[in-house]
Amino acid sequence: MSNRLLFIAALIAGTSYYVVDHVLAPGTAAIVWKGAGVGLLALWAATQARDRAGWLIAAVLALGALGDVLLEVAGLTIGALAFLAGHLVAVGLYLANRRAAGAADWAVAALVLIGTPVAAWLLPTDRSAAPGVALYATGLGAMAASARLSRFPRNSVGLGALLFVISDLLIFSRIGPLSASSIPNLLIWPTYFGGQALIAWGVVATLDRKRPA
Repeated sequence: MSNRLLFIAALIAGTSYYVVDHVLAPGTAAIVWKGAGVGLLALWAATQARDRAGWLIAAVLALGALGDVLLEVAGLTIGALAFLAGHLVAVGLYLANRRAAGAADWAVAALVLIGTPVAAWLLPTDRSAAPGVALYATGLGAMAASARLSRFPRNSVGLGALLFVISDLLIFSRIGPLSASSIPNLLIWPTYFGGQALIAWGVVATLDRKRPA
């Protein structure tokens, strides 16, 4: 794979934001820094794209970077719509690249597909927020479930998708049982960005290996 320096730059931007988020005052610089990690992953994936699947993973990551920024400038609902769009594109990518899955794989996928929106629906203390949270989480669960059934590596793409689920459930826990806890603030960004980086690397590396020499 070429352009590994771009991937490394994405990792530096994404991991450093964890520190920046706690020390830099809110403003344009913090927002740009937040979007840079996944934005650079999207750019890196786009430079590697040679077919439809390559462009789809670039689009998934670009929508994630857009969601990162919109969460800050337009609020949770608008940001969530960008992420949801990314999840739906990812579902299309993963289902178009399915593996020959066994019964255990289908069982895990079903658990993730059903368990994610159910857990999300249960978390908010404000029950009026539960339907919207569960609707978003249905797309999130479908993304992670389809990743499990795809031909992409489970130790990168499958794990990354589950980390994404954990990150979003932690976000929802802040309006529920962990509203007074520091745990979500400590774990949301590492699980989210780590998940995105694993997904990007796993999909792009797999597509690269499938190309003719």
